[in-house]
Amino acid sequence: MRRFLQSEKSIPALFAVVTVLAYGLLLPYTGFHWDDWGFAWIAKFLGPADFIPAFRGFRPFLGPIFFLTANLIPTNPLYWQIFALVIRFLIGLSTWWMLKSFFPNHPRFALTAALFVLIFPGYSQHWVAFTHINQELIPFIFYLLSFGLSAHAIRKHNIPLAILALALQFAGLFPTEYFFGFEPLRFLFIWFMLDETNFWLCLRRALLFWLPYLLLWIVDAAWLFSLYHSNVYVSYGIQTSQTLNLLSILTALADALFKAGLYVWGQILFLAGSTFSAPTSLLTFGLIAATFALLAFYGSHLNLLTESTLALPALLIGLIGILLGRIPSLAAGLPLTLQSTFDRFMISMTLGGSLFFAGLVELIFQKSQRLKIIIISLVVALGIGQQFFNANLFRRDWARQQEIYWQIAWRIPALKPNTLILTDKIPDMPLETDLSFTAPVNWIYAPNYSGGDVPYALLYTEARLGGGTLPELQPHMNVTLPLRTVNFHGSTDSALVILVPENGCLRVLDPALGDAETYEKESNFLLQAIPYSNPSQIITNASQPNLPNPPFINEPSHTWCYFYEKAELARQTGDWEEIVKLAKQAGSLGEKPEDVFEWLPFIEADAHTDNLDEAVKLSQDSVKSAARVRKGVCNVWKRIQAQVPEGSERASEMLQEFGCLP
Repeated sequence: MRRFLQSEKSIPALFAVVTVLAYGLLLPYTGFHWDDWGFAWIAKFLGPADFIPAFRGFRPFLGPIFFLTANLIPTNPLYWQIFALVIRFLIGLSTWWMLKSFFPNHPRFALTAALFVLIFPGYSQHWVAFTHINQELIPFIFYLLSFGLSAHAIRKHNIPLAILALALQFAGLFPTEYFFGFEPLRFLFIWFMLDETNFWLCLRRALLFWLPYLLLWIVDAAWLFSLYHSNVYVSYGIQTSQTLNLLSILTALADALFKAGLYVWGQILFLAGSTFSAPTSLLTFGLIAATFALLAFYGSHLNLLTESTLALPALLIGLIGILLGRIPSLAAGLPLTLQSTFDRFMISMTLGGSLFFAGLVELIFQKSQRLKIIIISLVVALGIGQQFFNANLFRRDWARQQEIYWQIAWRIPALKPNTLILTDKIPDMPLETDLSFTAPVNWIYAPNYSGGDVPYALLYTEARLGGGTLPELQPHMNVTLPLRTVNFHGSTDSALVILVPENGCLRVLDPALGDAETYEKESNFLLQAIPYSNPSQIITNASQPNLPNPPFINEPSHTWCYFYEKAELARQTGDWEEIVKLAKQAGSLGEKPEDVFEWLPFIEADAHTDNLDEAVKLSQDSVKSAARVRKGVCNVWKRIQAQVPEGSERASEMLQEFGCLP
């Protein structure tokens, strides 16, 4: 074992261990996130071949990558997360091989920078696996391999290797604009690899070797320019308020340099440290400590060539890599915010940021090999902790998604086609958009879909109102939502408005029940939509939908939200006895709501089943615990007064007691 640890042969095993520690510990508890759902839905219902036309309008060379991987990997989120783990491992190995190809006399530095790339803590989107494996990580591997092959082609004067390097450059460059800023780094790598004492001779030779790759880069730039200005191009339609001028460009580049080159490497100390006593933070710090000890032990035993410093070349290449890596997203006017979906742009700064920080460590600690090993081990351990911290966010997101899908299934047995589901937003779900929910809703309610118009769509009014899809809310207004190669066509007349509270269960809102008044404290975006909610879009006499596993989880144990959703469904059909039965079942299990609004159907059911005393007590207790439910209780007693003759007098008393009368 000692001899194995000392040998370079142990390095692939090191990459495997680091990959699992950083990305694999919570892998079974993550799933589909963000755009994954839409892509998985395409693969399942339209077939992998549909990715070719789906990307034709904006990234035509990306479609074939999706086509190939979707043919290999089923629409099972676990399989995609495992595949992401393999891709991560290959990124680490590819970076290590590439750096050794350029700098064979600097194996320790190559290992350090490759480990930094493997765990790069500025990029938190690893678990959006279906999307980012195809969109970024596979092209990243192609580009790394292209770099390494070009080094070998130069050393061996091998034209076939150069042609293969060009082919891989094409595969890394043309599918996505993320790596457009990568190519000048190849020139810098070649320049430093040549190590000529004569500056001008070195420059001339480096340019000559780089020329074929430069020409292909220019071709890509011309192609992108023509694509963006053609009638074929389909824009994402992202609206930005950012105005680009010299000051804003310099500010954005400085921000990118600070974040990718410095801040992200210690970011976890601020994130986990702000909630130090939380279980996730304690686990994160425990993982950091354990991996630091493991890495320091390994580093002290690994026997690699003692090398001269590569600090200044690494700092220069890293600096330029960060700045050029920011150009594509900056040109699109998009922000670079950490711990959000926008930190996906960090993938184009991963190599630059890793080289920059590795060069900084090399420069500061070059006189002490032991101290350098300790610092490198600490930095990698912090990166592992950061990625574990990120994984837990996606774990929570996946668990919350599944809660919502099952609440939808419990409340809505089936839906009429062309139903438009509206809500203001779904809280505590920063990783998901309304399109993230549109795909699973169609998966649930249109399991036999095979093409044509998509029958269902879910839209956030907060994000969509005033835009092209939902310019305003008016009666009889047609709503069209393009979804890659298919479309949704619906109308505000066939809409269903839902509320997903921060604490509590999903609710289908009904203007006939006075829900605009009951939920008047909610956002204006939701209140504007409530008058258009038409619960008759729900087919109440259908069986509960069967959510297939995968991609959904098996039906969870029945806690409060199950009983509430079934009670709301029973209220819609007027089955008051069923609601009372559900209340007794929930009570026997000790289940009760987080939100007092969820007592409303049970109050109404008690009154309809000759349990007026219980209805009164439940009403009084609800208003006492949360005054904001008062108008909801008032609406319930107004209906009781109108619909339950024997309770009319009691209803009048309640309306008086709660101040419901004008």
